[in-house]
Amino acid sequence: MLRRRITERAGWRALAADYGFNFHTMYGEPYWDESTCYQFSLDQIEDDLEAPTAEIHQMCLEVVGRVVRDEQLLRRCQIPEPFWDLIARSWYEREPSLYSRLDFVYDGQGPAKLLENNADTPTSLYETGFWQWLWLEQQVEAGQLPRCSDQFNSLQERLIARFRQLKQSMPGHYLHMACCQDTVEDRGTVQYLQDCAEQAGIRTRFVYIEDIGLNDRQRFVDMDGRPISWLFKLYPWEFMQREGYGQNLAGCGVRFLEPIWKTVLSNKSLLALLWQYFPDHPNLLPAYFENDPAAAGLTHFVRKPIYSREGANIQIVHQGRVIEQADGPYGDEGYIVQAFHQLPRFGDNYTLIGSWLVDDQPAGISVREDRSMITQDLSRFVPHFIG
Repeated sequence: MLRRRITERAGWRALAADYGFNFHTMYGEPYWDESTCYQFSLDQIEDDLEAPTAEIHQMCLEVVGRVVRDEQLLRRCQIPEPFWDLIARSWYEREPSLYSRLDFVYDGQGPAKLLENNADTPTSLYETGFWQWLWLEQQVEAGQLPRCSDQFNSLQERLIARFRQLKQSMPGHYLHMACCQDTVEDRGTVQYLQDCAEQAGIRTRFVYIEDIGLNDRQRFVDMDGRPISWLFKLYPWEFMQREGYGQNLAGCGVRFLEPIWKTVLSNKSLLALLWQYFPDHPNLLPAYFENDPAAAGLTHFVRKPIYSREGANIQIVHQGRVIEQADGPYGDEGYIVQAFHQLPRFGDNYTLIGSWLVDDQPAGISVREDRSMITQDLSRFVPHFIG
């Protein structure tokens, strides 16, 4: 695993504008950075990232099966009781999912270590599935990369294939696709997924989360009053369960992507439960609920809210002293602690690997880097190649 300097493509910003990549620069800082790239060997990809991704994903699904059967675990995961039956039914009926992302710390040497599971609302999808692949093709064509260069990236073709499968279970239905207003990155992610769905033959409609309403039959509708029967929502389940309309979720008649059983995977309690059920697994870090006596044995750890997004409210603690932290609105539901494992450092940059799954199968990686040890929403996205 090497970090390499590379010449940027001439005119790539104009090309990004043509392709609708409108968030390559945010708040005056580069989000997409192609002045560098990461090089992996095929063995590193297949043995150290792809294989563990598939195995850990199956372990995570086993945790879901345990949690939905156990009221004590549901409470420890801070899942509101009114939704327990709905989550269990969603799981037992195997409501289909679309995609997810596991985040790893990996330096090219030892086993990749799981940091968290982004199973409900992962972003950086467009830049992974399409934009970095276009970068690879154009840099090979320009002679900046060897002709034999490849990329671990089947994300777009797998998304289209998965949408084609999902269409069979919802024949004739429109797929409404939603995100919050005033989030350029989220809008770009949903727009990309809309394109993939339409390539699979699915008719789509876009609606902002804030514009979804309830009709007199207590069914969700879009701005034109059309009932929503199938909805992809880039909006966390834990938020939806705490909204005023949460009480309508059980009887609304909507098939959701992602399904509500992903509530179990989208909170950090999962990390403590994985360590409990699969102790000493080479791809896991010791993790405990903060009030677990075993947590006292960790002297260098990361304190994570059970519910949090994009690195918010995370603290890195060494021998009782907070050495780095990120602000945010989370933490009311409690915390877990996870043994600290240093992200690889290249110069001033700390590097994180995101490993994607579609239809339960590994589908590619993304690389993010930051000058902080805590990766957040504005951390730079850097392309990769195999060679």
